[in-house]
Amino acid sequence: MLDIRKIRQDPALVREALRRLHAEAPIDEILELDSRRREILQELEGLRHERKTSSEHIGRMKDAAERQPLIEAVREVNSRIEALETDLRSVDERLETAMYLVPNLPHASVPEGADESENQVLRQVGEPATFEFEPQPHWELGTNLGILDFERGVKLSGSRFYLLRGAGAALQRALIQWMLDLHVRSGYQEIYPPAIVKEECMWGAGQMPKFADNIYRDAEEDLWMIGTAEIPLTNLHRDEILEAEQLPLNYVAYTPCFRREKFSAGRDVRGIKRGHQFDKVEMYKLTEPEQSYPELERLVEEAEAVCRGLEIPYRVVQMVTGDLGFTASKKYDLEIWAPGSGEWLEVSSCSNCEDFQARRANLRFRRGSGARPEYLHTLNGSGLALPRTLISVLENYQQEDGSVLVPGVLRPWMGGLERIGAA
Repeated sequence: MLDIRKIRQDPALVREALRRLHAEAPIDEILELDSRRREILQELEGLRHERKTSSEHIGRMKDAAERQPLIEAVREVNSRIEALETDLRSVDERLETAMYLVPNLPHASVPEGADESENQVLRQVGEPATFEFEPQPHWELGTNLGILDFERGVKLSGSRFYLLRGAGAALQRALIQWMLDLHVRSGYQEIYPPAIVKEECMWGAGQMPKFADNIYRDAEEDLWMIGTAEIPLTNLHRDEILEAEQLPLNYVAYTPCFRREKFSAGRDVRGIKRGHQFDKVEMYKLTEPEQSYPELERLVEEAEAVCRGLEIPYRVVQMVTGDLGFTASKKYDLEIWAPGSGEWLEVSSCSNCEDFQARRANLRFRRGSGARPEYLHTLNGSGLALPRTLISVLENYQQEDGSVLVPGVLRPWMGGLERIGAA
């Protein structure tokens, strides 16, 4: 959520930022409601002062007949106060609803662009390998190896579901364990959060109301299934005031994730690139405002370390304004090469949300005893997301005989297994 003062003091700047985002928000409505709110508060302050003064005066009067007109006047003031308080609650609710519709504003360094087609590749590390045979896409490779079962996934849960078997399941588990251990060694504290959360957690992380239609929900208990560990990690310190000496806080979490994928109808229908359930290792940072952009670069480097460890070609992509999403001020994507599918797959988005989520979740810190609390900055990045990392491992490490070599860094988590062959 933006600071209302930013909209009030410089609406032209906010409108220009929204133009750069190629987004819309009810700025006129917000300004009107904010103005009305301040008018009500000013009138209430005057009436409450009048009531207090009149009540004190009545208390000093001894003649009941003289007091009665003043008593009636105070009753009228009370009625007016009650009506204004009702109006204020209504205005506050409408203002909050409108403010929740305003996306985060882009950092000045973010290049302008309409959509993902204008994103900029900043660097590429490694070159796609050449094969002496036609590399298979993972949906053929995994099926032939007996480690990927689409038919039974659909039988169990419907379209866009699958199951992993044997060494395929072990390979996914090995990736998760290795990535968690790697990030813990880099100074992250591991968290295992719930995969279903209260609705206020969704609002705090910026998932509501914009993405409500893409989230699975338990209507009976009013609990929501997370699409990323960013959601519970954002709310871990909700309504708390941290001390500056505690910062930065670095968390890493593995969770299953759930998304309806309503926004991707007809896209990536083959394979396991886009499903309703997937696994992800998520990195999350809580920082002082002045440290958030250095920490963003560090976050990207920590995600890159996973790609380097797997020895898979990857590239770092700068998101343009039109592809920042709702909560980020600046964002980089990491994409790894999948030779069988013939495409670069996004496996991480590293974002600085500045104080946008912190205002929603009331995340604050204090620079010493007696100092005024300030809003934290929050950052998040996948480290990395599955199953796309699994896809890339299968397709890059495939052999001409249809087997798949296990990357060296994963073998300790695979019981020393070096090669996945047909069952």
